[in-house]
Parts: sequence; C-alpha cells; structure tokens
Amino acid sequence: MSLHTLHPDRVDETRMQAYSTFGPLLIHSVIQKLARCQGMRELDKVEQSLLRLVEETDVAAPQAEAMKEFAIELVVSTLRNVREHPDAKQDLEEIDGRRTEGRSENPETLEEQLQSGLEDSFPASDPPAVVSTSITGGSKNIVGTDEVLHRKKEARRRQSKTAS
Repeated sequence: MSLHTLHPDRVDETRMQAYSTFGPLLIHSVIQKLARCQGMRELDKVEQSLLRLVEETDVAAPQAEAMKEFAIELVVSTLRNVREHPDAKQDLEEIDGRRTEGRSENPETLEEQLQSGLEDSFPASDPPAVVSTSITGGSKNIVGTDEVLHRKKEARRRQSKTAS
C-alpha cells in the first residue's frame, strides 16, 4: 500500500507509525557515522545538544513530560550503543597533558636528558655490588660503580662551569 492509496483518515496515524519506526533507526545511523568520522568527544557534544533540545522544547500534549523522558531515553540508549560499537572511532589520547614539564623537543637535548636519567638511575634493579676479599693486610679503598658515575658527573659539571 502506497501513500497514494492510503485512506485519508489513516494518513496521520501512518505518519506517526513511520516516524516511530524509522526515527530511531535514522538517528542511530547518523550518530554511528558521526562516531566513525569524528570520535567520542564529538558524540559527547551531540548528546548534550540533543538532551538540551528535548528538555527545552515546548510540547503541547497531555503526556509532554512522559514523551520527553522517552526521547531522552532514546538519545541516551542510542549513543550508548554507538559508543560500544566496534566501528566507533576512539579518540586519541591528549599528550599535551602528559608531557613532562621542562621536556625539550630538541633531539640533542632529549638525548642529554635521557643519558642523565640513565646515569642517575643506574644500576636500577641490580643489587648493590659487595666485594669481599680474603687477603689479609687491611682494607683497601674499593670504588664501586656508583662512585665512578658520581665522579664522572661531577667532572662534567666542573668542565661545563669552566667552559661557560
């Protein structure tokens, strides 16, 4: 049965059935395409906008509040389904918030910072080196790895001060 053969008394009823049947499908499809293209942050904006639209719309019907609640339920459930869909584009992590203060973008400076960090943390998980000797004759002044690294670091600091 087409629109042309529909009895005039049934036009409004059929229109409402079409809206209630296809409206949610259309909304879901549009929101899903938006999620694939724009990501989750954009979905959050759309959801807030749609909820505000429903809440602020004046509906001249006896069940206006119930209709709004159903509309909000439709928006929330549709967006939840789209967010959980595997095709939804996940937003990339904001790296600016994770950037360490004082970190340089210059590769040479980054290399220096890395080297300094490695020296400061060496030996990270190695147990402390304990050297014992069974040779009699008193203790000897044994220099460990930490002491060697500390001396090298101090020598570089002194060298850079004199160079400046």
